[in-house]
Order: sequence, then C-alpha cells, then structure tokens
Amino acid sequence: MRLAIVWTILCKELIESLRDRRTLVRLVLVPILLYPLFALGMSKLIGSEAAAREARSSRIAVWGELAEDLRTRLESAGKLELAPWAGAPPDVREGLLSGALAPPAGPAPRTEEEAPGDEDPRPRWTEPENPVLAAARAAVSERKVDAVLVPWPSLGTELGRGGKGAVAIYFDSVRADSATAEARLQGALRRARTAIVAEREAARGLPEGFSIAYDVVPRDVAADSRKVGQILGSMMPMMLILMSLLGSFLPAIDLTAGEKERGTMQTLLCAPVRSIEIIAGKFLAVWVISLLTALGNVVSLSLTVSRMLPDVMVVDPWIFALAFVLLVPVTLLFSALFLALAVFAKDFKDGQNALMPAYLPLSLLAGITALPVVELNPWTAYAPVLNIAVLIKALFVGEAPADLLFTALLSSALYACLALLFAARVFERENVLLGGQESARAVLGLRRRAGGAPSAGFSLAAFAGVQVLFFYGSLLIARASVAVQLAVSQVGFFLAPTLALVAGFGYSPRATLGLRRPSARGLAGALLLGVSAWAAIGGTVLRWFPAPEPFARELSELVLLGGQPYLVVVLLVAVTPAVCEELLFRGLVYSGLRRAGPAVAIVVSALLFGLAHGSVYRLLPTFSLGLVLGYARHRTGSTLPGALLHALNNGLAVSLLYFEPPSMQGVIEGDVLPWSVTAAGAVVSLAGLLLLRSAAPGEPEEQPTAEESERRGGEAAGGGGGED
Repeated sequence: MRLAIVWTILCKELIESLRDRRTLVRLVLVPILLYPLFALGMSKLIGSEAAAREARSSRIAVWGELAEDLRTRLESAGKLELAPWAGAPPDVREGLLSGALAPPAGPAPRTEEEAPGDEDPRPRWTEPENPVLAAARAAVSERKVDAVLVPWPSLGTELGRGGKGAVAIYFDSVRADSATAEARLQGALRRARTAIVAEREAARGLPEGFSIAYDVVPRDVAADSRKVGQILGSMMPMMLILMSLLGSFLPAIDLTAGEKERGTMQTLLCAPVRSIEIIAGKFLAVWVISLLTALGNVVSLSLTVSRMLPDVMVVDPWIFALAFVLLVPVTLLFSALFLALAVFAKDFKDGQNALMPAYLPLSLLAGITALPVVELNPWTAYAPVLNIAVLIKALFVGEAPADLLFTALLSSALYACLALLFAARVFERENVLLGGQESARAVLGLRRRAGGAPSAGFSLAAFAGVQVLFFYGSLLIARASVAVQLAVSQVGFFLAPTLALVAGFGYSPRATLGLRRPSARGLAGALLLGVSAWAAIGGTVLRWFPAPEPFARELSELVLLGGQPYLVVVLLVAVTPAVCEELLFRGLVYSGLRRAGPAVAIVVSALLFGLAHGSVYRLLPTFSLGLVLGYARHRTGSTLPGALLHALNNGLAVSLLYFEPPSMQGVIEGDVLPWSVTAAGAVVSLAGLLLLRSAAPGEPEEQPTAEESERRGGEAAGGGGGED
C-alpha cells in the first residue's frame, strides 16, 4: 500500500466533506449550541416546575376524626390543606366511623436474633387489597386530593390515655405532587409526635429522650463529585456515542453511495490506485470526521458542565479527556462498519436505508446505560458499544477496575478490527463498488477453500471470534471447579473452534497448523528454552514490572487447581494449554499473518497471545514468551517445538509451586528471582535461540492462500481455453 496515495485520497475526501454545510453544522454548530441550550432549558424547566410545586399547598383528605391537638399541629405546619372526608365513598366513611374498617395487619416484627441494622431478608410488605386502599387509590389517581390521611378510629382514645394509635398515609409515588404531599405530611406528623412524646415525658417526670433512647443519624459517605458523576454517567455515554454515530453516519454515505450518485466513484476506480488505498483513504476521512465530532461534543459538554455546576462539584477535566480516548475505538468501529454497509447502496437515500438497521441497535446499546442496573461487569465488558458506554459511566462514578478496563478496551479493539476487515473485504469487490450486487457469502468469503493457508484477515477475524467465545463461555462455566473450567476453556473454546475453522473452510492442516516434523536442533533449542525462558523472563520483566501481590497470590492458588493431584495439574496447566494455544496462535493465527512477513507474524501473534490471557498484569510476560514461541515456529516451520517449549515452561512453574523446594521459597512467596538465576536462565535461553537459528530446514516454502490458489487456477483455465 502506497501511503502517499492514501494521504492524497484522505485530503481529497476531507476537503469535499468539509465543504458540505451539513458536516460543518454537525461538527461545530450542533455541539456548541446543543448542550448549553439543552442544559439551560432543562434546568429552567425543572427549576420552574420544582418552584411551582413547592409554592403550591398540598390538599390532604382526612378520612376520620383527628384529635384536636393533632389537627392544630398539622394545620400550623404550613402548606397542608386538610379536607375532611374529601373523595371518601359513603360506605368507606360509614365503615371508618363505626369501626367496621380496621387497619390491616402489618408485617410481622423481626425476631430478636436479627440485628436491627441488618438488611431485612423478607419480601417487601404490600398492603392487601381492602376498601380503604381502593377508595384512596381512586381519590388520588383522579387528582381530587394529593394524599389521604386515615386516622384509625382508636387514635383519639389511645392518645388520650397515653397509648399508641395508628395513622395511615395513602399517596401515589409516581405523581410528583402526591410524593411532595406525603413528604410534607410525614414531616408534620413526625414533629407532632416529637412534641407529644416530650409532653408525656414532662408530665411523668421522665428525662428528655427517655422514650427515644437514641437517635439514628444517617451519614452519606459519597463525595459530591461521585453524586454528580452518577447523574452525568447516566446521560453522557449515550449522548457522546449517539453524536459519534451521527458523525460517521452521513460522511460514510456521502463518500460511497453519494459518489456513485455523482458518478465520481467510477472515475476513482479508473485511476492507478489499489482498492486497499481507496478504502484506507476513505476510512480515515470518515474516522477523522467522526473523531472531530466526538471531540467537539466532549469539549462542549465539559464546558457546559463546568459552567452549570457549583465550584464544589466540578468534575475533573481528566475524566472528560479519558472519555474522549475511550471513544476512539468506538469511532473506528462506526466508521468502518458504516463505510462497508454504505458501499452496497446505489444513491444517498438508499444509503440511509442501508445504514438504519445498524444505527438503531447501536443507539439502543448506548441508551440502556441510563438504567441504574447496567454497570461495568464481566458480562458488559465484551458487549460491543455497550462496553465503552458503561466504561465511561464507571469513569464518572469513579469505579473502573483495571482488569475490566483492560477487557473493555481489548474487546472494543477486536470489534473495530473486525469492522475494518469487513470494510476492506467489501472494497475488494469491484462489482459492489460499481453498483452491482453480490451475495453475502461471496462478499464475506464464506465458501470452502481447496487447501492452502488462510489470509491475514481471516486469521485476525478467527482470533476475535474465538476470544469472544472464550470470554462468554468462561462466564457460563464460572461455577464449575477450576480444573473443569480450564479443561473446557482450552479444549472447547480454543482447540475445537480452531480445528473446526480449518476443516470447515477447507484449509490445509499441514500448512495452517504447522503440522510437520521439526529438526533435531529445533527440538533441542525448544527444550533449552523451555527449561530456562521462565527464569530469563521472570527475572527481567517481572523485576521491572511486578504484578500486585494479591494478584500473584491468587494466580498461584488458581494454578494448583484447588489441591488436585500433581499429574492432573501438569496435564491441565502445562500440556493442555501447550497443545490448544499453540495450534491457535502459532498455527491458525501465525499462518495467516505470515503473508505480512515473519517479523509481523511473530510480533502480532505474540501480542494477541498476551492479550488473550485477559490481564494487564500478565500482558508483558506472556507477550515475551509469545515472541520466543513465534521465533520457534518461524525457524522450524512447525508448532511442535513451540508446544514442547510451552509445556516445559508451564510445567516447571507448576512444579515449583506444587513442591515448594526450600531453595526457591523466597521466589514462591513473591520475591523476584536472584540475579544469578536470571543470568543462568538468560545464558541457557541464548543457547536455545542459537540452536533454533541454526535449525534446518527453516520455514517451508510458503503456501499460497486459498484466494491466490483459486485465482491462479482461473488464470490457468483461461489460458488453456485460448490455446484451443
């Protein structure tokens, strides 16, 4: 790919897009005006409504006889308008006056064994249906009154003799006026009860507070910034993602279907440029516009929030900066996906229709973050779009664990990679670019091949699919034992999909999985590296970038599989991962990436190997080991040396943890390896690398991909036909 051509196409597309007034309005005018106007309008509306509600008196229907002293206290509370028997049906009024309607039995008191501060495990009590409840519901729902106060018939008698009466308040929590009335009535009754208790204590010569014993004063530990973050976190992710969606929606249509409508797509295809250069330039143009849209919205939102909130509740600017960084993979996904889908449209209107089925689900995924129950957890961390939305929400609240942050970013990068591969695949189909139609099977390349090795795009897409399957599959078996989880994950989520993809698409197992006999030197080099790489990597990488002690201790306990026998531990922790992971990473993934060169294949497969272990603390050690495993694959052309190296590396680590030799006790307890052990490991590892370097033969002759095989076969058939 020629970067100069890509840059030329990028500049051309940006200039043409920014000439469009709609793009400028979306980039500049909408963010600058939308959020301040929306915030001011909503604050004015909410403030005026709250002020009007506060100024209104609450109309309270009183169904019963209030003691004169209690009535006086309620009337003097202010903004309580008592309306005797308002909205009460005759039969209810007669039943209350005669005593035929008694208060319903409430929930049973808690047992003495249950501490008063403990959460009540019983279901929340709901008053059973009765005539008073039905009549009160009707009166409040029809807005005859705001609430109904029912002093049960025994109230006056009990207050007169110094006993305890019963009062019920019926209100509608959905209606703001009714909820306000209930709060006012509760406060007035509480103050009246405090005054009555004080009079009783004084009359009986009891010390003040005798009947109360102690006060329970709740204290909210949440900081003001956290409270504001909860509010912003329920709105900001949806607004930012929706505007980022819009930022890539129209440019993607304009640069594909719009060019077909204007007739400029054909001109571009006639130029001496490659399809990958066209897609790169157009994708970058759409992505830059989407990213600028996201940046404009983030800046406008941050300025609006800092202006609208008091100084004590200002959100830190770095949260908005991180929110913008998190939008980068989302804009990559949107830009690639919309660009690929819009290519199938014939004109601008058709492009809008083509993108709407993708736009709506993505919008809904962003919108559900407003629900309080939707939080950053292992299930949402891998959901496309939703993971970034809940991650932004967690940032505002101040709850973003490192592992889940790493998982969400990794999954977002995977989905963006899949969208880019899909877009590149579509732009390779010249018939589609010119307005023709092709089946989804042909566009996605889902037909069966006749041998050969996979392409880089197929290998990366396969890794992304296997990783998503592994993540959600692991959650489904999370309640099983550690041994079962490990066995099912390796065999069911790594090995089985790898073999199924190779067999299902007809790739050559020998070329794809590296199933060939290595040389003796290759095996010897892998053997030396297997017994020493752990010391060289552990003594250097972990010395400079150590994992937190709780994480290292928990990992050590997991590796031992809960006290399983030694042979079972070695089989599941050393042998099984060596076979399953090597066939995936140094087999399927490496063979596809090899088209870009050995260095790219080694580094990228090692990086994916490190990312697949799902922890930021294990990334560097596993990446370093992946480089060694990839080099073994490159020099020997086989996955067998890498499997041997992998099994020995894991097996030695397991053996040290299992048997705990006294000489390694400090290392097992978390200390770094001594420099002497590190140096010895480095020397033996160097010897192993030299043996691998001298291994013969090297990488076998490169097999063509299935697409290249089919293309060469077609050319040969065309040539034979000409001779006839």
